[in-house]
Amino acid sequence: MPIDLIHSLAQNAWSVFLIVLFFGGSIFVHELGHYLAARARGVHVEVFSIGFGPPIFSWKAGDGTRYQVAWIPLGGYVLLPQIADLGPLEGDSQVGAAQLPPVSYATKMLVFAAGAAFNVLFAFSLACIIWKVGQPENVESESTQIGYVSRTIDLADGTRVPSPASQAGLQVGDVVKSIDGHAVSNWSELNDTLVTGTGRDAAGNPVSVFVLERAGKPLTVTLHPRLAGEEKWRRIGIQPGYELLVHAVDAKSAMGAAGLLPGDRVLSVNGQPIMNVNGLAEELDLDPSKPCQLGVSRNGSRLGLVVPARSQALQDGDVEFSVGYHMTHPSPFEQVAQPVVMTLRTVWGLLNPHSDIGLSKVSGPVGIVHIFHAAAEAGLRTVLRITILINVNLAILNLLPVPVLDGGQMLFATIGRLRGRALPVNFVMAAQSVFMVLLVCMVLYISIFDVRRWSRDVRESHAQAPVPAAAKH
Repeated sequence: MPIDLIHSLAQNAWSVFLIVLFFGGSIFVHELGHYLAARARGVHVEVFSIGFGPPIFSWKAGDGTRYQVAWIPLGGYVLLPQIADLGPLEGDSQVGAAQLPPVSYATKMLVFAAGAAFNVLFAFSLACIIWKVGQPENVESESTQIGYVSRTIDLADGTRVPSPASQAGLQVGDVVKSIDGHAVSNWSELNDTLVTGTGRDAAGNPVSVFVLERAGKPLTVTLHPRLAGEEKWRRIGIQPGYELLVHAVDAKSAMGAAGLLPGDRVLSVNGQPIMNVNGLAEELDLDPSKPCQLGVSRNGSRLGLVVPARSQALQDGDVEFSVGYHMTHPSPFEQVAQPVVMTLRTVWGLLNPHSDIGLSKVSGPVGIVHIFHAAAEAGLRTVLRITILINVNLAILNLLPVPVLDGGQMLFATIGRLRGRALPVNFVMAAQSVFMVLLVCMVLYISIFDVRRWSRDVRESHAQAPVPAAAKH
């Protein structure tokens, strides 16, 4: 068996193991919260299920509870006939609520909230691990300093237009402090805040207000993001800034002929500051037939090098730059707080008609599996970070006041408490059934786009894969 095939199978097996362990574990932890809270409050637990529908396998324990793993991996449930009669969704109770003593409103709220609470506790526990062992962070993602302002941007239909950033006059070296009133401290926050923005002008076009720091002075700039790429995200055409430290140079290339050496730091091209490799390539390739003035720093001294005229643009491999990574130890509170904020903004974006966030841009079970698969290739620390995000998402989404979800059950219990008697069982069951159908349809709809994204990523990875030497012509 070829070594590459063995490696691929082993890698896929490892990914499957991590998906089952952490994604399945996240669902298990949520249901465990309900289960333990119910036990602690003396509530009868009839079924503990991971997944919905017919069981793949099940067993009945001595405590009378049936434990099972079911076929539909959209979550799980704990069958509690004293609290909620959800026969069409969770299976008919063999005991029935009428044969069991009633439970208090406080017990219902505690049991329903326990699932989300356990997800947050699980996320916090994983965050403590990362806090202790650290995580690698590259210099690109740590700041909000702009290192590249694209002249153009490609829209979803392939049309190339001037970038909003260049039109608004953003410059290399600008530091983004906030977007639409939300402070940003790293590039991930910057991107997330931009794409979840809801600003619109009088004509209905997207608007974002950036507060910058330029040369030590504050500056407010209004931009008009465009919906770019296949996913139609809000984009303005900027990339992060970082030091361009030369790792290796092809001596036969134009950069090698200019005298560029490993260890040099590229500062400028023709007087234009350079803080991103794409900015370097763009400036050098504007007119390859003319020589360029390259400003570099070498051993603390600034030098001017001349890149000679060349017949073509720079090629991949002409210059390699070192990527600055170092270990960081973010606090568990910070690791949990950031996904909480972004999840709430995403939910608000889905509900806000002025947002460009739609169901086609969020991930369902297929998308989550894809994310875990990619994370597994990046390393266990990345898997832990994704699991923290997933658990925060599960906690918040399950508390939404929607029938089928825990928040919907809490809403029904609260309405019953206010009106002095429980809502009619037929009404609750009908609402649950309708929303379960809607939930399944929504997941199927989202999964179509998840599959498309996964297929596109596979095609792109194959296209970027190096061609074996024996196959080259």
